[in-house]
Amino acid sequence: MERVAHGVYRLRGGPPPNHLELRAAWLQLAPDTPAWERTPQEGVVSHRSAAALYGLGHLPADVHEFTLPQRRQSRRPDLRLHRGRLSDTDWTTLDGLPLTRPRRIVSDLLSAKEDPGAVGHIAADALRADDDDPTSVARALSSHAGRFGLRRGDGPALLRWLLDLTAAPEREHWLSRISDTETDTS
Repeated sequence: MERVAHGVYRLRGGPPPNHLELRAAWLQLAPDTPAWERTPQEGVVSHRSAAALYGLGHLPADVHEFTLPQRRQSRRPDLRLHRGRLSDTDWTTLDGLPLTRPRRIVSDLLSAKEDPGAVGHIAADALRADDDDPTSVARALSSHAGRFGLRRGDGPALLRWLLDLTAAPEREHWLSRISDTETDTS
């Protein structure tokens, strides 16, 4: 056996799993709950860490970020815990780890006041890889529109602005796929 982190071990003999340090940090969040029995209550990979798992954008993920429904603290300097409620449509599982979907990632990063250009690249990469759809991303962005000088609730306009920052050649195609009835928040 090989010690990966305090209380986390792996059997030697096979190749180490992807994102070993992130997995170990996730396992440490709920040491008494086996990985296969976990729910979002025990923590979901989010923010920059989730973007890195998907391979979206270029923000460094030098801190392991997780979203939990209740406030938690950690002494680990490489861990950042966010408090938030996740609906069933906000997260998925990838390579055995629960993580937020791209629509939630871009919303979380804007809430965390990340650079809009970097968030735009994450949105563009997610749409290009078909990891999410333009309507869902626009809907997730709607609560942030007013902060950027756009009409309150106008997620499609905010998505357009973020994609314009990236100069992605596919942006008009993606924007044409947004369903107006799906994103209307009035």
